[in-house]
Amino acid sequence: MPNRLDWMSVRAFLRLPVEAVFLSAVLLALPARARRITAGVLGVLLGLSGILKCLDMGFRQTLARPFDLVFDWVLLSDGADWVKDSFGRSGEVLAVVGVIVLVIAVLALSVLAMTRLGNVLARHRTGAVRATLVLGVAWVVCFTMGAQTGGVTIATKGYAQYLSNRVQYVRDGLGDADVYKKQMAVDAFAKTPSDQLLTGLRGKDVMLTFIESYGRVAIDDPSMGPELDATLKEGGARLEAAGFSARSGWLRSPVTGAGSWLAHSTFLSGTWVKNQQRYRSLTTSDRATLTSYFQKTGAWRTVGIVPGVRKAWPEGKYFGLDHIYDSTHLGYQGPYFSWTPVPDQFSLESFQKLEHGKKNRDPIMAEIILASSHNPWSPIAHTIDWNDLGDGKVFYKIKEEGTNPTEVWKSSKRVRTEYRKAIQYSLDSLTQWVQRYGDDNTVLVFLGDHQPVPTVTGGTSDKDVPVTIVARDPKVLDRVSDWGWTDGLKPAADAPEWAMNEFRDRFMTAYGPNPGAGAATTSR
Repeated sequence: MPNRLDWMSVRAFLRLPVEAVFLSAVLLALPARARRITAGVLGVLLGLSGILKCLDMGFRQTLARPFDLVFDWVLLSDGADWVKDSFGRSGEVLAVVGVIVLVIAVLALSVLAMTRLGNVLARHRTGAVRATLVLGVAWVVCFTMGAQTGGVTIATKGYAQYLSNRVQYVRDGLGDADVYKKQMAVDAFAKTPSDQLLTGLRGKDVMLTFIESYGRVAIDDPSMGPELDATLKEGGARLEAAGFSARSGWLRSPVTGAGSWLAHSTFLSGTWVKNQQRYRSLTTSDRATLTSYFQKTGAWRTVGIVPGVRKAWPEGKYFGLDHIYDSTHLGYQGPYFSWTPVPDQFSLESFQKLEHGKKNRDPIMAEIILASSHNPWSPIAHTIDWNDLGDGKVFYKIKEEGTNPTEVWKSSKRVRTEYRKAIQYSLDSLTQWVQRYGDDNTVLVFLGDHQPVPTVTGGTSDKDVPVTIVARDPKVLDRVSDWGWTDGLKPAADAPEWAMNEFRDRFMTAYGPNPGAGAATTSR
């Protein structure tokens, strides 16, 4: 059985696996008691392999990669939370119970099937031996000749290779902690005095803003690109009219489909945070992040606007934020939009009221997470008059008029349409906020954290996300004039593409006392 849905076809099963021939020979060679025990063990092994391949299918559909036996177990509970947020508590319970029943059924039926097969082989031993020999010879001939049908190889040894690869992945994963620990120890700015950090931004309000799932596909895909291009042009004109300029490039995220916190950590820490183990190692270390370097200078009040956080987030302290506003501290009294607790426009308005709009304050460095474009993109909010936001109850009517995620996800075309609209909403909210509240001291860095799920991307392996710097003060953008980025909010197709972990050091070098000095990039 393939471990990818796009490989699932009738032809995929018209193959002769060498493992089947070999195991038939083993069962024929064993005495009755040993045969029954071996058949039972093989049944469990095959059942577990089938479950693992189903996990691979699901993870490829969501994260564009197979299930990781070392690091991904924690994501199963996150998946259950997503089902609850999208389809309610009853939907979560039904899904969890259904999965448990299916796992038990697969294991039980696999054991029963293998036991029955062993008994059939024993009852018809002479015919079974002949059939096994014939199939063995046929496998050797087909394998030697490279025989294929419809482009599919007939004689395969893919199952053994699959298990071998899985064992190697586990071994690599177990050894990754030591590799990452060495990478974290390398920091070009660890010994830099605080008065020499980020000197090119002193007195500025710096907003590091992540737009959930804002990936390259939104710009490049022919079915979404024209509409998004219009949104970016409109937003660019809006900013230009307010005196702002922008430059844009590409960053390559460590994840795709989901895993936002891994991308955020990669961007801020300057290390390649590709799995949960690395995230835990990072957030329990003394590795400095871009946000903590702002805090270290003492020249900024550092805050986090994280509407997607709805429970305790102990890792938040690691990122060097003086104060964190989660979904319960933004003053929002309106409805959830599926997974999204607070619409982006309201999150930004809350930032204005709680921090940015205060008089006689210190400069602010804010990490802001815009979550309205989070999967499943249904229903989504739309921008309204900023004076009408109030406490957010106005969004009840907007939600009622929105789409139903259950209906949307029946069609990949509708999913892509709603995804595009969600990204447009996030971009409109952000550019309108800058136009409304930005000033000479506003510096905005906004980027996508990862590409959306394969349903939207079409299965591409591209992990690029757009990144943009916006400022009114020309001196701010002059500091990055040698980066080769594109003028405006839309990066050109041939604009520089950096690994996301390279941004921190490049940014700190550009806005340090010696902007032309350059900085060593970190390893992945």
